[in-house]
This record gives sequence, structure tokens and C-alpha cells, in this order.
Amino acid sequence: MDRVEGSRESIKRDLAAIIVAAGYSSRMEAFKPLLPLGESTVIESSISSFLEAGIENTIVVVGFKANMLKPILEQMDIKWVYNKNYNEGMFSSIVAGVKSLPSHVKGFFLLPADIPIVRHQTIDILSQNYDKHDIIYPVYKNRRGHPPLISSKLFPEILRFDGQGGLKALLKKHNDSALHIEVDDEGILLDMDTYEDYLMICKKLKAISEKQQKLQMKAT
Repeated sequence: MDRVEGSRESIKRDLAAIIVAAGYSSRMEAFKPLLPLGESTVIESSISSFLEAGIENTIVVVGFKANMLKPILEQMDIKWVYNKNYNEGMFSSIVAGVKSLPSHVKGFFLLPADIPIVRHQTIDILSQNYDKHDIIYPVYKNRRGHPPLISSKLFPEILRFDGQGGLKALLKKHNDSALHIEVDDEGILLDMDTYEDYLMICKKLKAISEKQQKLQMKAT
């Protein structure tokens, strides 16, 4: 096994990803995780980013319409966790996800399911420094995005937190010790709050796919 492959195996072993897909999708008027995106769905695209980066310990937190998501997750052999308190908001799903992590995990990526086109290369870049900082954020054109990589050092604090202001409020306390890494990935900023957002993401994904196809044709 060469050094690169050995490093990738270490990442698989030490890191996890929590994808939150338990919400109501109320502003969208459609269940966002199952909307079509490219040749798959939003939730499958979100999961694939981590699997392609070697993060096999990927967990999806389900709640609203869990029965519709479970068959897809089981077909992909992805672990899911049911958050019975999903009506309390995203932080309750994050807590459910953290509680489900294996004891050996040293950090986790956090991604809402409606941010579906993060490049796997971005996850690779963040992973390289996972053992040196409590929080690592990807940044695109000076704007911080998802998924942050959160050290296991913060797990006890997350589980004790009362949830006021959500995880963002908790992580804000650690801004001085956080690492910000500039990445060439607009996808870290693109979420699907509205149907117009969804259409824009579909358009951007199509443009990315067409660009990749052209590059492949040039290479051959």
C-alpha cells in the first residue's frame, strides 16, 4: 500500500460524516432529499461526496418521511439514525448523529442534506488536517460553508449544549482556534432553501458535468 492509499485508509478509519435529512422541507413544498439531481437524488448526491472521499462511516439522520428515505439508504448500505425529536430542529438531529458515532471516531463532517454538490476533493483537503484543529471550515471566495469538520474533542460539549442558537452558536465560541481552508468549490455555499435554489443547483451541476465530459474528450 502506498502512502496516499495508506492515508486514505486512515481517513476512513478515523473520520465520519453526519448528513442531516430529518427536517420538514417546509419552504420547498417538496421533500428535498428525494428531489432528482443529475442521475440520482439530492440525498444520494450528498452521500456520494463522502464515499468518493473515502469517508465510509457516513451516517444519515432521518425523521420526517423517514420511511421514504430508509429504502434508499439501505440499498446504498448507509447507516441511518432516527431522530424522534426532529420537530425540535436541526440541533436535535446533530445530537442524535453524534450519539451514534463509534467510539474510535476522531472527528465528523456535518452536512445538511440540502447542500448536495460539495466536491469530494474538498472533503479530501479538509481531512488532511483533521488531527490539528478543533474545527476546520471550507471557504470559497472568503465565505465559509459546509461541511465543517468537527473534532471529537467537542463531542461532550455538543451533547451538553442546550441547543440555543443551534450548533452555530456553540461553534462560534471556538472561532479563534478554528482553521479556515480556501477551496475551489462553490458547492459548499449552495443550499436548497427554495425551489428556485434547487433549479439553480441543477443548472450548475449540469454545467459541471458538461465541463467534465469535455475534459475527458480532450484527454482521449
